[in-house]
Amino acid sequence: MDKDTKNTSSTLSFRPEDYSYIVIWSEEDKAYIGRVAEFESLAAHGETQQAALQEINQVVHLVLEDLQQSGENVPAPFSKRHFSGKLNLRMPEYLHRLLAMEASQQGISLNQWINLKLSVSSVPVAIK
Repeated sequence: MDKDTKNTSSTLSFRPEDYSYIVIWSEEDKAYIGRVAEFESLAAHGETQQAALQEINQVVHLVLEDLQQSGENVPAPFSKRHFSGKLNLRMPEYLHRLLAMEASQQGISLNQWINLKLSVSSVPVAIK
């Protein structure tokens, strides 16, 4: 993954539209809440999904301007980061053994088995 980008020029290094957003209904707040994956602490409310998305987009724009003006690191959007497709993973020996046995029973490699398990369980998760 790319590191954070430091840029103090007058133009933004990334556009708010480059970031990853999610809008969910909050029963507690009785409003839609917009969040952005790259800035975990940011949230904005709206009466509609579109309003919440517009609000969080504006908040991100302001944060990007502020970070850049103060010379702080601006996190790169997930859409602009490079992912190699390779991942080193540490796990307990018992889990490694169990997964290897399951893969063998399925007649596929351990790598294929782990990919299959991850893809089946990977559904969009609400950002907390």
